[in-house]
Amino acid sequence: MLKINEQITLQSWELSEQFVRASGPGGQHVNKTSSAVELRFEAEKSPSLSDPVKRRLKIIAGSRWTKDGAIVLKCDDTRHQVRNREIVLKRLKDMIRKSLLKPKSRVPTRPTLASKRKRLSEKKNRAGLKSNRARISTKDISFD
Repeated sequence: MLKINEQITLQSWELSEQFVRASGPGGQHVNKTSSAVELRFEAEKSPSLSDPVKRRLKIIAGSRWTKDGAIVLKCDDTRHQVRNREIVLKRLKDMIRKSLLKPKSRVPTRPTLASKRKRLSEKKNRAGLKSNRARISTKDISFD
């Protein structure tokens, strides 16, 4: 069992972990030991999470969400299996806690009349500066 908060506890059948060979530095030790952890959380089948939380979790998980509705997290940050396991469990907890927060709905606003006028006057000033930089054509000059 994995406790997320007071209300949510994940059952042991929802989680499965597999230890695989890690990539990166470590010399011969890397080739001999399976220190990387691959955690699989059956999010779609989880009775602990509500449907809106699952939808937000799917967005947060991104490419880590599989077609069958599971989240696969991998960690090979350290050379220690136990530490990698702690890191991957913390990542899962953080993802679920983040999905529990309902995003604030955006209230659409309109720009004020003063801000519109200010934007247009700045635009006019800028256009004036640029027009003063333009070359003067010979048609505009009179030699009287």
